[in-house]
Amino acid sequence: MYGAMRDDLKAGLAEIREAGLYKGERVIQGPQRASVSVGDGDVLNFCANNYLGLADHPKLIKAAQEALDRWGFGMASVRFICGTQQPHKELEAKLSEFLGTEDTILYSSCFDANAGLFETLLTDQDVIISDELNHASIIDGVRLCKAKRMRYRNREVADLEARLKEASGARYRMIATDGVFSMDGYLAPLDEICELAERYDALVMVDDSHAVGFTGPTGRGTSELFGVQDKVDVLTGTLGKALGGASGGYTSGRAEIVEMLRQRSRPYLFSNSLAPSITAAALTTLELLDSSSDLLGKLRANTELFRRRMTEAGFDLLPGEHPIIPVMIGDAAKAGKMADLLLDQGIYVIGFSYPVVPHGKARIRTQMSAAHSTEDVNRAVDAFVTARSMMDE
Repeated sequence: MYGAMRDDLKAGLAEIREAGLYKGERVIQGPQRASVSVGDGDVLNFCANNYLGLADHPKLIKAAQEALDRWGFGMASVRFICGTQQPHKELEAKLSEFLGTEDTILYSSCFDANAGLFETLLTDQDVIISDELNHASIIDGVRLCKAKRMRYRNREVADLEARLKEASGARYRMIATDGVFSMDGYLAPLDEICELAERYDALVMVDDSHAVGFTGPTGRGTSELFGVQDKVDVLTGTLGKALGGASGGYTSGRAEIVEMLRQRSRPYLFSNSLAPSITAAALTTLELLDSSSDLLGKLRANTELFRRRMTEAGFDLLPGEHPIIPVMIGDAAKAGKMADLLLDQGIYVIGFSYPVVPHGKARIRTQMSAAHSTEDVNRAVDAFVTARSMMDE
């Protein structure tokens, strides 16, 4: 039987390569940081989600090592059987305090948090109204749920209002959106979304994976930025980006919602508990953010510098203030070629193309980090200018 499938798979893979859409994997020889070892030399990394530069921070590493000694390597169990330790409860409480929510539940990843959310809370009597550009984990989570599904155009509140009117007969209506759309760096207009939710008696769910830790005045995320922390009912996020960069996720929000997730959410009930070392490092991350705003300031300065210099150099950037800064190329093959030319100059970036982004919208998605120096950012801009001239030859 596999023979026929193998031939089809080989043909499909060949088509992907011929279209310039094949996604290879480069092996990093060492820790994740501003400068990483790839192949035969060191390159500046401008494509990781290491927003605050904490992936190799010595305080996080020390906390993880001490947790290994005290709490062991792993739990070998799920939470409700015998997989809950004191650091798990401490991290949940600390995240709730940091986010300004009533309670928090930890997951192995934010993908799992989103996968286990909707089917636990909603039935075929309900409606989920989802932004069309939501993350794949939200899309998959919605698919697992029996609720009716509606989509609204990306960040268009008028279209969202039309869907809310259509869903007026449902028992519950839940609006689901990313806080930041990771391919574009655009922010969801949460103030307008929450206003509509109040008007039409709907719940609001936000995946803030690309915001918590550095967006908003004190890094609490998009809900803080838009002043709606008390109006978002469910907030999901990750520990694998700004908050340390390892793995793990969470759902935070109304106390009764979190309590029901502990009882019925399948990824929580049937997945091993978060490793103690990751839990301890995440706690240290939150302590660092509470004690200093230096990392947030450096990240914002790097973002402003890169956006300004690239705009002055004539590159087509998607507008915004987020440290995700897509450099629009259009053609998938050209985006891949430019990424290769930049790597030759010591700048590690990746070309994004279909199906990650729509056809004709290929780009190089750069991401700033607090770990980058001003010299690093300027070097990256200069490399883009050189790569463009090489492609024009």
